[in-house]
Amino acid sequence: MGVRLMVVDDHRLLAEALASALKLRGHRVLAAAAPAAGAAELVIARAPEVCLLGTATPAEPGIFDPVVKIKRERPQVAVLVLGPVPSPRGIAAAFAAGACGYVRHDERIEGVERAIMKARAGEAAVAPALLQGAFAELLNPAAQPDDEGQRLLQMLTPREVEVLVRVADGEDTRVIAAGMGIAPSTARTHVQRVLMKLGVGSRLEAAALAARTGLLERAGSVRGDERP
Repeated sequence: MGVRLMVVDDHRLLAEALASALKLRGHRVLAAAAPAAGAAELVIARAPEVCLLGTATPAEPGIFDPVVKIKRERPQVAVLVLGPVPSPRGIAAAFAAGACGYVRHDERIEGVERAIMKARAGEAAVAPALLQGAFAELLNPAAQPDDEGQRLLQMLTPREVEVLVRVADGEDTRVIAAGMGIAPSTARTHVQRVLMKLGVGSRLEAAALAARTGLLERAGSVRGDERP
């Protein structure tokens, strides 16, 4: 049975070519679009079973914000990121945002279709080679420069710094929300954004990265400076 899907990519020719190939294979393509902005709103409005969401820069901070928005408004939509060969952190950021898979731009149509079927079935859809690269990075992380903690800290807002410190302290979403006087859904969004910006896939990885780069010590001093 065909899948109800959308193809959203800034490269119109790629979006339309992929949509045409998928239609020929029996899938129902609701739209093949190339919006510079408004991708999330388009997907939320059409509510496909699967969305192929293109990106040219998977490592750029905030690039997966549309995925976060789609999953918040339409959690039943399976989002597959379509992009270039990513870094392990790029893959982690995509999954942290709520994507269920990552498909390379140069993947054959058969591979794209397999990923779509896995996504609709609720399975993770990512090539084994990409997973191996992610595991290799986690097991043997590249040495971080001395100023890595400061660079990461500058990527976070003051509120996200507080969330990171609380995550490192082992607080769950409800405790974070209560401690910061915000709704649990807002706290969850803050946590997702912190994971995306740090390029990690879990709270444990975020805490480990923060500790390894000295980010926690810098964050603690920043929070201390803000106290009256």
